[in-house]
Amino acid sequence: MRDSPRLNLSAVTLAGWLALAAMAGRAGHAQASAGRVEAESGLTTASFASLVTRLSEAGGYFDTDNLISNESSYLHAVTALNRLGVTGGAYLGVGPDQNFSYIARIRPSIAFIIDIRRDNLLELLMFKACFALAPSRIEYLSLLLGRPAPADPSAWTSRPLAELTGYLDRTPATPASREAARAAMLARARTFGVALTPADLATIIRFHDAFVTQGLDLRFTTFQRAPRPDYPDYRRLLLETDREGRQASYLASEADYRFVKSLQDRNLVIPVVGDLAGDHAMAAIARTLTQRNQRVSAIYASNVEFYLMQNGSFDRFVRNVGRLPRAHRSAIIRSYFPYRNPHPHAVPGYNSTQVVQPIASLIRGQHLGAYRTYFDLVTRDAVDGQP
Repeated sequence: MRDSPRLNLSAVTLAGWLALAAMAGRAGHAQASAGRVEAESGLTTASFASLVTRLSEAGGYFDTDNLISNESSYLHAVTALNRLGVTGGAYLGVGPDQNFSYIARIRPSIAFIIDIRRDNLLELLMFKACFALAPSRIEYLSLLLGRPAPADPSAWTSRPLAELTGYLDRTPATPASREAARAAMLARARTFGVALTPADLATIIRFHDAFVTQGLDLRFTTFQRAPRPDYPDYRRLLLETDREGRQASYLASEADYRFVKSLQDRNLVIPVVGDLAGDHAMAAIARTLTQRNQRVSAIYASNVEFYLMQNGSFDRFVRNVGRLPRAHRSAIIRSYFPYRNPHPHAVPGYNSTQVVQPIASLIRGQHLGAYRTYFDLVTRDAVDGQP
């Protein structure tokens, strides 16, 4: 795939943005007309949209906007994944862009991001549009946050992430940069082949406005619960490290960004609306992977299993996981919030604990009846990520 046209938010007018977005759109439609699906080149636009529709089921409700993660420890899992040798294969995850950091570390050949909320699919299409339009990290973040990009983006490719966030912190969005970014992002999102209603487009605009208005101060928001002061802001999430103190987000280096962008540009990050314990989406993903002769290397479940245990559907979830073709090193990544019992692997100063468990161990433990409580689940056979 060729890089997208380089976009300079500091100089591009609204008309220019729209012209560039139209160019990108025509390129996307031309790719779809090719009508081929090749493992090495990815999915055509038509195949991508068809797969999203075929795998998805009716959406459900959860009482958060979930625009960004609330797990300050999310990158601590990287150390345990490295210890287990989890790499390649297919990746499954829930939620928004924290998945991109796991993808950057694991380097899968395809990724499915499944969430019960259709809003999550819409946010992922927003991110996909930003990837398509932005050749570099600084241009991606400038577009996502509606900021004018530096005059010479190529001069920023080797700079540490802290310098990029520093630039964004001191560069406010202007009415022109905000409108230009929104128009270009929406124009590109319309070219992915996924049917978008006026309500869908309004939701994407609302999400982008939240990133623009709040910038790097953006935090996870709940609708029916009081906000927690320990939820990390977007700045902290981007700058977080693994257990060995290394920055590990997908924006930590240009190489990591370009890997995720490559998967996005080849339509190999598939957003899916579905219930992890449901009858359709997970089974359809399992069939798709079997047909492609691919095996799951990692599943990121966040703390979804906590809610599945509460509503009595955890066993169905484990059965769904058991249907997925997997490698012997395949692992599940989960987040534990120690509001009652502290986790033995908890790190001081973090509101959550990242837990990694081999998938084979999860299935075996459920068969043996080992998980009487959620705390049993998050502590049994957990791989310690301490360096």
